[in-house]
Amino acid sequence: MPDWLNLRALKQTVSMEAVLAYYRVPSLRRYRNQLIGCCPIHHGKRNDSFRASLNKNVFHCFACQAGGTVLDFVAAMERCSIPQAALRLQRWFGAGFQGSASMLMQQFARNEERVREKTICNPPLPFALTDVNPSHLYLTQRGIDRTTAIEFGVGFYAGPGLLSGRIVIPIGNACGEVVAYAGRAVDGRLPKYKLPAGFRKALEVFNLHRASATGSQTVIVVEGYFDCLVVHQAGVPWVVALMGSSLSSAQEKALLERFDQIVLMLDGDATGRAASRIIAARLSRRCTVTVASVPDGSQPDQLPLSAIQQLVKQADA
Repeated sequence: MPDWLNLRALKQTVSMEAVLAYYRVPSLRRYRNQLIGCCPIHHGKRNDSFRASLNKNVFHCFACQAGGTVLDFVAAMERCSIPQAALRLQRWFGAGFQGSASMLMQQFARNEERVREKTICNPPLPFALTDVNPSHLYLTQRGIDRTTAIEFGVGFYAGPGLLSGRIVIPIGNACGEVVAYAGRAVDGRLPKYKLPAGFRKALEVFNLHRASATGSQTVIVVEGYFDCLVVHQAGVPWVVALMGSSLSSAQEKALLERFDQIVLMLDGDATGRAASRIIAARLSRRCTVTVASVPDGSQPDQLPLSAIQQLVKQADA
């Protein structure tokens, strides 16, 4: 037998039910092949946010967005790494391990590096938020009409969980699978935006799947979600958002694989201007780059639709 921990075997041999019993998680009720109750990770008060699937041996909390295998659960409960969680499980249940802790750490580091190089991604969510209101006053105030909100799945969410009482914005991967929801505050509370823990924003380009589906060889690049919604609403559906003012290597690769011309329409402030110069210099060696001059102190979602159309027309000239 190999002298290291077989993580796959450990996840299969140690049951989620046994781990929950070890932690003496209170008031879990059984429904078919699930255990349902309050989340022991974030100590939630709702009695239905936490679900443990006994046949799949995984868990998920719809409030704090934690989820995964028994290893992920122990790591979250103990605030430790996956290899440290594995050692705890071995100590508690005597499963899956023969060898030293140092050997486990070395093996895990090698495996983690292979995963990072080959399969790093934001996994699709196993759920979808329901009862999202696309006609909320906040969206109207931001100039987003109901048709656009419905198309993007954007709206006010009053249900349970991390994003309750916020405008939720589905973030899709290149295939259109929802990998996260961003939650925008509507009442001035902080943080302005909430994203789930573990979501890697730098791996995604907001609205990439819709923009690439248009068949356009040109793409408009903006900073924020609402910039993207408003530009799309202005009749320019080949628009994407970086979800910030920086361009990651993964985002650069995704754009260059799909488009020949990039139009930067970043905010008209010092940060946006500087980012436009940096990104344009970086991309100009590999594609055609144009910078659309958003008026000083403005951002695209604050402009009239006619002004956005004029900026696009000038960039194409």
